[in-house]
Amino acid sequence: MPPASTSAARYAIYLAPPADSPLWRFGSEVLGYDAASGEEIEGFAPDGFTPEQWRSVAERPRLYGFHATLKAPFRLAPDQTFEGLSRELMSFCASRRPFDLDPLEIASVGDEGGEGFVAFTPPAPPPELAALEIDVVSHFDRFRAPLTADEVAKRRPHLLTTRQRESLHRFGYPHVGPDYHLHMTLTGGLRDAPSVAESLKARLAERMDSVALRIDSCLIFGQESPSKRFRILLRAPFAG
Repeated sequence: MPPASTSAARYAIYLAPPADSPLWRFGSEVLGYDAASGEEIEGFAPDGFTPEQWRSVAERPRLYGFHATLKAPFRLAPDQTFEGLSRELMSFCASRRPFDLDPLEIASVGDEGGEGFVAFTPPAPPPELAALEIDVVSHFDRFRAPLTADEVAKRRPHLLTTRQRESLHRFGYPHVGPDYHLHMTLTGGLRDAPSVAESLKARLAERMDSVALRIDSCLIFGQESPSKRFRILLRAPFAG
């Protein structure tokens, strides 16, 4: 069911593995939340952490569920509806062809102020990914309400490049086009992100030998209000 039609509801267009796949189960366990079922998952902890400590480490990405961003969370424009967004995504995906990201790796990403975060990333993303990302960002921008001043401020525009600031004002998100790098976030900010990445790699190796992600659908995740977590609302398959 879609979130209530209020100005607080937000939607996002994401990539995510099937909810019955080992990759989805692993990512959801790491975050402590399954965005397909809406259920909490307790007890995960890599080496060096208690379950309670790890819940704190994964608190921020837990809000969004396990995913890779295509179009970042947005409020609907006043003349748009969730039903219209859903129909448009189904139509958009009907002509797309599946492709593969193989393999994904767990890595430390970024280093702002001595902090990074841990995520799945593709070492050599195919050109099809860049084409899909910019097509989604551009095609669905008419569904997005303009950013408020507070929403702009949260992106810390003073730390962005000129191109990223232009993307923020044009598309509501700074990491678009040449600045887009797919990642499936597993932690919040950490000062020892590289060592945590190694611990998570060890846990992953207990589950699977390699991690391939077939991009064969786009998903709508929705959030009813800022205090609620995002849930999967729609999976639109590629049928081209």
